[in-house]
Amino acid sequence: MTGWHAPDDLVARYSDGSLPETDAWSLEKHLESCGTCAARVSRAAREGAAGVVLAEVRDAVLTAVLESAPAPTPVPAASRRPRAVGGRLGRILWAAGPALRGAWAGAVVLVAVGALVLAYGGGFDGARPLLLAVAPVVPVAGVALSYGRHADPLHEIVATSPSGGLRLVLTRTAAVLAVSVPLLTVAGLLLPAADPRLPQAPTAAAWLLPGLALTLATLALSGYVGCRTASGVVGCGWLLALAAPLLTASSPDLTARLTHQLSLYFTGASPQWGWAAASALCALLLAARRSSYDRLETM
Repeated sequence: MTGWHAPDDLVARYSDGSLPETDAWSLEKHLESCGTCAARVSRAAREGAAGVVLAEVRDAVLTAVLESAPAPTPVPAASRRPRAVGGRLGRILWAAGPALRGAWAGAVVLVAVGALVLAYGGGFDGARPLLLAVAPVVPVAGVALSYGRHADPLHEIVATSPSGGLRLVLTRTAAVLAVSVPLLTVAGLLLPAADPRLPQAPTAAAWLLPGLALTLATLALSGYVGCRTASGVVGCGWLLALAAPLLTASSPDLTARLTHQLSLYFTGASPQWGWAAASALCALLLAARRSSYDRLETM
């Protein structure tokens, strides 16, 4: 039961079939959990022009069922349990979003495995800094692929569902982080130490707070410009912040320059506290703008 109830005109338009399809979907979702509105809709349908036909159909169906249906066979509890679990897992997979059902999850694995192959198979000393440079925008890409007509075949249903909104946004983002964070962090831990002649690269977990801040910034900006645009702005902004100093530095060693730049952004208490403060500010903005996420069709 929810605190909101459908107005009388909405119930009447739904009963006579004049309510737009998207609004009807939303009302039907509400009726699943609101017995009061369901009873009102049922009463309106019975009292309307279709009431006589509905009554005749109901009587015919009940008569046919009572005359021809065999006695129900009890279903053992053991056979009911897998269906319940399967249904729950199905809902979880649906809520996790298209990013985990598409090529993005494979791309995350490819990034992690590719860094290991470059380090151990190719002898590339810059595998760790390269992975740390890419890791913060991997969840941002996953968020971009979690919403909208371009990615989700159930977009119209999600956009009009009362169970959508910010809760669905956070659920899908958590699923993206649950896949990318362990894989990329473990890959960073498995990478060999850098050449002693190079600057010391940040630790494998140093990217976690920056990655969280960039992901929350994407979500906060999505409330204004949409998910794909926000992901593009945040992702390109991060890559530009890394690339611009590299292009103007005097050192010819690109790996050393990238490692030094990442150390400025990741290493030490000051940068990490800055990322933590940015995460908190983006989370507050996300909460303040939570009503804008009820219109997922714009994302």
